[in-house]
Amino acid sequence: MNAPRVCPIERPKLVLPNQADKLLLHSCCAPCSGEIMEALLASEIDYTVYFYNPNIHPLKEYEIRKNENIKFAEQHGVPFIDADYDVDNWFERAKGMEFEPERGIRCTMCFDMRLERTALYAHENGFRVFATSLGISRWKDMKQVNGCGERAAARYPDVTYWDYNWRKGGGSARMIEISKREHFYQQEYCGCAYSLRDSNHHRKSQGRAPIKLGEKYYGDEK
Repeated sequence: MNAPRVCPIERPKLVLPNQADKLLLHSCCAPCSGEIMEALLASEIDYTVYFYNPNIHPLKEYEIRKNENIKFAEQHGVPFIDADYDVDNWFERAKGMEFEPERGIRCTMCFDMRLERTALYAHENGFRVFATSLGISRWKDMKQVNGCGERAAARYPDVTYWDYNWRKGGGSARMIEISKREHFYQQEYCGCAYSLRDSNHHRKSQGRAPIKLGEKYYGDEK
């Protein structure tokens, strides 16, 4: 196991709710989870990363994001659970929501799906608390994310959703700092096929080229 490489940053001491002894952290990607992972390590909290994101499209983008998250977890000696890429199930659940806006009901469905699976894994594997990296991004509606987490946890009496605000105390800024330090892949759309479509439509309206997968990284001067 590699020794953790944590930035020497002053952070508040984190304590898990309900006197839990370990955490299941749902991760959407390395950039969003980097600060959270290092904050948990700094507080000496035992945790496991759970990667379940069947929304990410296409497969090439999914593999880039997942493999980068695996590499970062291994770098810190953190256990990583690689869950199913049941993309067909995601598209089935998204039917009728193809043209909903970002932060709308399609995103609620997507968060519900991912956090329901996370809560189930927590219940079946002895994790009394789970959290997600989704809410640290300023592009996400934190209330929407937390509502999905709480609904998912409510299915199991032995599981609690930790709604810690990872943005506060400079968390969002450190997320970017860590991403640049690690030269993380910089995603240019949320992840799903519809966000890719809409992002490219917006870029076209501005006279910009379509998104090129796997080419942009934090710290690049472009």
